[in-house]
Amino acid sequence: MSVATGRLTARLSRATGLGRGGVIGGRVTLKLDPDVLSRLGRERTVVLVTGTNGKTTTALMLTRALEALADVASNGDGANMPDGVVAALAARPDAPYAVLEVDETYVPWVAAQVRPAVLVLLNLSRDQLDRVGEVRGIERDLRAAIALLPRTAVVANCDDVLVTSAASAAARPVWVGTGRRWSGDSTTCPRCGSAVKHAAATWHCECGFARPQPSWVLEGELVTTPGGREVDLDLRLPGEANRANAALALAAAHCVGVPPHTAAARLRTITDIGGRYRTVRRTRHSVRLMLAKNPAGWAETLRVLDEDTPVVVAVNAQEADGRDLSWLWDVHFERLRGRQVVVTGERSADLAVRLCYAEVAHWTAADPVRAIDSLPPGGVEIVANYTAFRDLVDRLPGG
Repeated sequence: MSVATGRLTARLSRATGLGRGGVIGGRVTLKLDPDVLSRLGRERTVVLVTGTNGKTTTALMLTRALEALADVASNGDGANMPDGVVAALAARPDAPYAVLEVDETYVPWVAAQVRPAVLVLLNLSRDQLDRVGEVRGIERDLRAAIALLPRTAVVANCDDVLVTSAASAAARPVWVGTGRRWSGDSTTCPRCGSAVKHAAATWHCECGFARPQPSWVLEGELVTTPGGREVDLDLRLPGEANRANAALALAAAHCVGVPPHTAAARLRTITDIGGRYRTVRRTRHSVRLMLAKNPAGWAETLRVLDEDTPVVVAVNAQEADGRDLSWLWDVHFERLRGRQVVVTGERSADLAVRLCYAEVAHWTAADPVRAIDSLPPGGVEIVANYTAFRDLVDRLPGG
């Protein structure tokens, strides 16, 4: 009864234009039956994906890979809190597999309910400090939750110090070397507080905590499997971050029974993630849409921008974005010097101040679409945080 009521609520929400239905449907279901998640997850093979950045991308990759086996329930709309997780499972009650991205703060509760076969840990860094809090607290909570999952294979990025600390509590760790370069939140050891020393492809602390030897290794476009075979990713998505996501997805899919070459072939069919990386036409412009939400995400996104293309940067600070914009000062916006840059969004004034200190020449437009129109004909790169990006996807062609 609770599931049926939730589905009806979701349909009414969509029909009346109040929302997309997933969150409110799951919320109603949970209110009527607080134990519904454990029932919906029963008799399925469940894979959970969490981390600060890359959850939606990696979950989609895993969904595509597992569809080689059978139907998969997933929250591909990015609704990654308990309401969205419940709605995703309720929408596909007969799917034998489920791939669920989960906000890192809710992993302990969700994992205790569904007892996942696989948990994927991507990365941990500062994000929405006003809501989530300090990342080291998240690491401790994840470590405690993982210790209670003796049958779960934990696929973890061993180049992330905080992820390694959390995953070291796993009975079945699967270490993946991704070569990720972001280390801004792991300068000190999460175990003893001493400095973490990074050298080439490894890291260690004087207390003995160190990078484990990975069984899966990403180098460029190639992933080496535990058996020594090489898999060429050849992704249609840009950047090192997406190759890292793909390596973790291959390892997780392998844990469930999908051969790496089969999984890789399915990953190559992905061209955009909910509009991210999509290129759309607007009158005189070819516009590529990029999402970045926190310092680590911005660092990766700034690396893949075309150097000769004007950039529109849009920043909001709604509840879903986090109200605290102090993270702007941790982003290396200096990389935008010498380019045509337009700032927009609800918090364009905050962004403009940051760019002034970065010595980035820019001008301001009140509306993101008008910001595009203010530029000369040709290509445009748009980088936006969560709600600014979501609104743009809805307004531009193909949205």
